[in-house]
Amino acid sequence: MSKYVMALDSGTTSNRCILFDKAGNMISVAQKEFTQHFPQPGWVEHDASEIWQGQLSVAREALSKAGATYEDVAAIGITNQRETVVLWDRATGLPVCHAIVWQCRRTADFTEKLKAGHPEYVEIFRSKTGLKLDPYFSGTKIRWMLDNVPGVRERAEKGEICFGTIDSWLIYKLTKGRVHVTDYSNASRTLLFNIKTLKWDEELCRILDIPMSILPEAKPSSCIYGQTDSEFFGGPIKISGAAGDQQCALFGQTCFKPGEAKNTYGTGAFLLMNIGTEPKESKNDLLTTIAWGLDGHVEYAFEGSVFVAGAAIQWLRDELRIIDSSPDSEYFATKVPDTNGCYVVPAFTGLGAPYWDPYARGAILGLTRGVSKYHIIRATLESLAFQSNDVLKAMERDSGVKTGSLKVDGGACKNNFLMQFQADISDAPIVRPSCVETTAMGASYLAGLAVGYWEDKDDVIKNWAVDRKFIPVMSEPERRKQLKGWEQAVAAICGWAK
Repeated sequence: MSKYVMALDSGTTSNRCILFDKAGNMISVAQKEFTQHFPQPGWVEHDASEIWQGQLSVAREALSKAGATYEDVAAIGITNQRETVVLWDRATGLPVCHAIVWQCRRTADFTEKLKAGHPEYVEIFRSKTGLKLDPYFSGTKIRWMLDNVPGVRERAEKGEICFGTIDSWLIYKLTKGRVHVTDYSNASRTLLFNIKTLKWDEELCRILDIPMSILPEAKPSSCIYGQTDSEFFGGPIKISGAAGDQQCALFGQTCFKPGEAKNTYGTGAFLLMNIGTEPKESKNDLLTTIAWGLDGHVEYAFEGSVFVAGAAIQWLRDELRIIDSSPDSEYFATKVPDTNGCYVVPAFTGLGAPYWDPYARGAILGLTRGVSKYHIIRATLESLAFQSNDVLKAMERDSGVKTGSLKVDGGACKNNFLMQFQADISDAPIVRPSCVETTAMGASYLAGLAVGYWEDKDDVIKNWAVDRKFIPVMSEPERRKQLKGWEQAVAAICGWAK
């Protein structure tokens, strides 16, 4: 039997490849950042070709580090930044322009006009897709490309153009154009996919004026899609798992029962709760999304999306230059006992759940003469917890159940200060697993289950272990005071760019 499963993790700022063994151990890791493009305020782009070349490079590097060949790999699982849009030439495999990233708000005005002109569309999209009619999702980004990149709409109408989220793009490249697919979870983030019928929806495509010929085939998250071309790794490897990064993290955290939840602190922060095999409507401005398709059925989740989490720490490092590396943030935050009344709201690309305000913008509030860089760093870290708490409380209202504990993962969950503050401000225990790379792990499990590398979910559950549990210690009066200040700060920046 093959020794490993390969996870390709194409995130918002970097590509990674991790080889996992049957016990869920990370055998080899390779990572490479790629360029972020900001052509206008609120616009975010990636070069899809750079993403492809970087992902191939780290896959080869991970194999080399492990001394492995293609024969040692049972399967490849892919996980990805989700709503990001790539359009490419079906024949050449070349992108028609830069990818529009999930964070990009360029379609905010178009979306607002669409809702104002046709208020009924809001309910049509919500009932079929579980999503908000919001520029966050892929549909309006596809429409922008078709309308603004010269000649693309005409070529799309002729069947010469493919659309895909990053999973679809990577599978197309790995198979040298033989396979154009996506999985249900990624499809459910496009505004074009009916999460009840599990099909691309003609009415939604007609509303957004998107030709259905460009859409990939939608398939379960755990099944054999195809195999890599032998050129890339010396021989073929089955590609048998794919899901959006947040759904993969939910799977990797073994949240297999309704009510189980996790929060991933990546570029953004994403809190998902398994709600079972029937989609439910949120009453608190959360999304209903497909968690995964597996074993002949689909499971659903409530989701709340925080657009800027780890990206705020990168902002401290790259733009403000008040830290040299992301881990430094914890050291500096603990040099002061509090934020001295300062709040940072990192709404650089608007606010996600539960506010859904594309016109909100970031701000530092409550400044006094005594505020130092340490206070600003601490307030930035605390903003990740405040935003996540907003989502968690909305989820508790939807489910009618107070969170017993919240599983966490992603790079920023290694920050002990942040995790303790999250426990304090949310008044809930925070549980960090031994392996925080649960996004890649979830992708590997989905792929491995499809080829029999792991037998069933029980095999997956055996591999999950706790590293540390953070217990709330903040007093209730202090918690209320902190939350009141946060609510005032958010209120001050809503609608700023309108």
